[in-house]
Amino acid sequence: MSEESTARELGRVAKATGIVGSMTLLSRFTGLARDVVIGYLLGARSAADAFFVAFRIPNLLRRLTAEGALSAGFVPVLSQVLATRGRREAIEASRVIMTFAVLFLLVVTAAGVLFPAPLTWLFAPGFSAAPEKFSLTVRLVRIMFPSIFFMSLVALCMGYLNTFRHFMAPSLAPVLQNLSIIAAAFLLIPLLSQPVMSLAYGVLLGGAAQLALQLPFLRRHGFSWLPNPNFRSPALYRFLRLMGPAVIGAAVYQLNVLVSTILASLLEPGSVSYLYYADRLLQFPLGVFAVALGTAALPSFSSLAARQDIDGLRTTLGYSLRMVNFISLPSALGLMVVAVPAFSLLFQRGAFDAADVAACAHALVFLALGLWGVSAARVLVPVFHAMQDTRTPMRVAFLTFVLNFLLSLALMGPVGTAGAGNAFVTVVAALGGGIGLLSLSYAGLALANSLSATFQFAALLWLMTRRLGGFAWSDYGSSLWRNLAAAAVMAGPLALVAARVQWGSATLFAQVPIFGALLAGGVVLYATAAKLLRSPDWPLARKMGISLIERLPIFHEKK
Repeated sequence: MSEESTARELGRVAKATGIVGSMTLLSRFTGLARDVVIGYLLGARSAADAFFVAFRIPNLLRRLTAEGALSAGFVPVLSQVLATRGRREAIEASRVIMTFAVLFLLVVTAAGVLFPAPLTWLFAPGFSAAPEKFSLTVRLVRIMFPSIFFMSLVALCMGYLNTFRHFMAPSLAPVLQNLSIIAAAFLLIPLLSQPVMSLAYGVLLGGAAQLALQLPFLRRHGFSWLPNPNFRSPALYRFLRLMGPAVIGAAVYQLNVLVSTILASLLEPGSVSYLYYADRLLQFPLGVFAVALGTAALPSFSSLAARQDIDGLRTTLGYSLRMVNFISLPSALGLMVVAVPAFSLLFQRGAFDAADVAACAHALVFLALGLWGVSAARVLVPVFHAMQDTRTPMRVAFLTFVLNFLLSLALMGPVGTAGAGNAFVTVVAALGGGIGLLSLSYAGLALANSLSATFQFAALLWLMTRRLGGFAWSDYGSSLWRNLAAAAVMAGPLALVAARVQWGSATLFAQVPIFGALLAGGVVLYATAAKLLRSPDWPLARKMGISLIERLPIFHEKK
């Protein structure tokens, strides 16, 4: 790969990351506003637990059936057809795959609507000890589950548009769902007996709105929804061959979240909500950068793999992982420092009290430890998919899943079986009693997620370096320690300032400027320290930051 082509490919990745990152940032802000509304209405009580479990079921299945499986096979296959047989053949292949996906998703959606009770028990067996809570969750699942059909098709639309280097519309889609939930919370509450039901209808309407947004952009890039049931297509065969292993390989993080949800349902009331709110704040740096980078880099990885350009793959991967170091390390330390201020500022009102703030902040500290590993794995898994290898990530994912489960049992502490009345709780209680090391409750589940995610990244990186015939370890090591040192320089002063503020008693008007100053000061301190410590990633990060800022309006994206 020539220096000119390398620079061009890295420029594409940086530009696309800026586009996806800016839209994801907007999505995270509207998602935060959505969670503030949910927190105000429901707090961290039984109704909130029921909603978050019901909301997580279609969300997780969407990631398994679409982002984790269908999309993981869609982009590499479509990129290969585009590179070898041209645009027309790529469009026809996408129609065949979309036709299959629609039929598959209709079956999945119908099953979820018809059988919500078994799904609820699978995702939250602990709720069976509280019949009213279980019944409410079942009702919410039945209302929200059809959103999986719309959101899964949106994920496939994203794969199609990203292959043709269009990133704006798919990245903007989650904003519409967040706004739909907020609007439903205010408009439907007077019409319904339970406030939580309005949120469920908002989820369903938001899914339909996301799909509607994609339609004009799909048409502009040549796609037609006219069915093509040519299920003997070689492209569909390759797609299905990749799809199965990718269910586990690309969705291991979500599977670990599922394990945490199931086990948290066995702990004290509020545990599911504590982990949910903590994960929402973690999603800010994870979604704005790591997911954006993985999404933006996948078409480049797929194109390089289709051309058998191993040098280009090695260079682009090294660049991407160094950017993960530059962003995720200060983000993790920063989240630990501002956990209490953030929850106090954003959520401490209405049904969300000081005890909820302390519990959520406690969970976030342990979740943030895994931000680096989760972010890097989000970049590495698409490289395997680009090389049309979904089996290797699947095997690593299986080991990660088992490790997360065992660590969760070892760190969460004892589980009471009184009133639960099912064999699963009894088995978990027995296993936890045999391998238990600490009694950290929901914080132990967060720590287990972090440790298993770091293992997943290390295993994937080792296997990928063998596949690529080497890796620029010296550059990566320099990036790692210099950025970590710069992050430590940033975190110290921020912790001292944050500790001197009585966040629970301060007014909102006092909290906002202080919190804003903490964030701005953290950015300035880290950027200064990174430059003084000669971080090798500073020039690249500066270019990416400029690209993100320039793309905030987004509407001038080249067609």
